[in-house]
Amino acid sequence: VSRTVYLMGTRTTLTVRTADRNEARRQLERMVRSLEQTDAELSTWRADSELGVLNQQPVGQSFGISAPLCRMWPELTAWYDETGKTFDPTIGALIDAWGLRRGGRVPSPAQLSAARVLTGFDHFDFDAVECRVTRKVHASLDAGAFGKGAGLRRLQRDYGGASAPWLVDLGGQVAVSERPVANAWPVAIAHPDRRDEVAIEIRLAGGSLATSGGSERSWVIAGQGVSHILDPRTGRPVNRRGSVSVWHQDPLVADVLSTALYVMGFEEGLRYAEANGLAAIFLTDALAGDGAAVVTRASHLFRQLFLTADSSGVPSGS
Repeated sequence: VSRTVYLMGTRTTLTVRTADRNEARRQLERMVRSLEQTDAELSTWRADSELGVLNQQPVGQSFGISAPLCRMWPELTAWYDETGKTFDPTIGALIDAWGLRRGGRVPSPAQLSAARVLTGFDHFDFDAVECRVTRKVHASLDAGAFGKGAGLRRLQRDYGGASAPWLVDLGGQVAVSERPVANAWPVAIAHPDRRDEVAIEIRLAGGSLATSGGSERSWVIAGQGVSHILDPRTGRPVNRRGSVSVWHQDPLVADVLSTALYVMGFEEGLRYAEANGLAAIFLTDALAGDGAAVVTRASHLFRQLFLTADSSGVPSGS
């Protein structure tokens, strides 16, 4: 039994396996309500979300944040540092400069420089005891690189052990309930340039698979490519063919790292994945054009979990 809704600016499909259709509908309704709660907290597609309101607070005025965001804040700043700022949720000014919510545009050098000055966690004061955040400049947060993962993490926490196993595809990031390997779900990884084509299919028995790539919401403006993924280190779009998919037991971590590794690039990203024991796969075209072959480079853990004859889709003991 499946249900499709639109949340956090994207299409979301929830699927439940059960012989009891009424129970499936009740479980799907509860799961949608859980995702709506995350949407109300983190969506930057709506001005009345918690992040939206925080981004509108006057500079120097502290704002009380919810317990979920308060718990998440140190985690986000840790990943910001750990990934060398290739993951940076504070790029709201850069997103505005490139018009990524409005069909794309190319900012002037002065506009780009002004936006780059307004990025970085050092522009926010965080009070962990009182759960309050203060903007020191007109910086703003965007949940594009972690919001899906946060919503799917909440689902796993609240419904991971639900009686009816489930799969949720939240705008391309997939998470499943924890079920025996025999009930693993088939999950497709799309061709990096032609998203309606399947490049690889794996079986997912737990955790979450997040994919980042340049084929979604990319434009050519005045002869310049404008991708929806920005490199926070340069302030410019990442105009790179290909995609990166990361599996992790924690959907938030999968979401964060798929963006960070894509920004790093295939060589640096694969080195990072191997050095940190991550399950990641990098896809790119060998050649340009419709007949291009897909080149696959996977980390050791990804091959072990998903690309061997006896792969289970979950690590032993999980």
